[in-house]
Amino acid sequence: MKKTDYPGVFLRVKAAVIDSIVVIFLMIVATDIFSRFESVPNYARMIAFVFVFILYEPLMVSLFKSTIGHRISKIKVQRFDTGKQLSFGLAIIRFLVKTLLGWLSFFTISINEERKAIHDLMVNSVVVHDNDV
Repeated sequence: MKKTDYPGVFLRVKAAVIDSIVVIFLMIVATDIFSRFESVPNYARMIAFVFVFILYEPLMVSLFKSTIGHRISKIKVQRFDTGKQLSFGLAIIRFLVKTLLGWLSFFTISINEERKAIHDLMVNSVVVHDNDV
């Protein structure tokens, strides 16, 4: 069986920073769109907020194994056992744990062979180099 070379903290932080920039950009775009209308219902603003801040990463990871930041960093998230993409439910749990723990979640990367963060350990995911990009 081929030994996998797992990406370290630097590439994962790079991807997170890029994704933060993407989220800020998406919020600026949403704000600009809303400003073009005289009256925007609060529920429309809430939907935009939820989509951009909460669903961006889980949707991208569950559909494509990667966010924009992951793609640029040439890494992807997949199930550790099968190599397939995470279900949307697992991607949500992974994102929530990662968000709640913040940078603390990355402390376990250096102490396990697969370089899994706490949020990866919770849902049995792993981040690997994406050689298809």
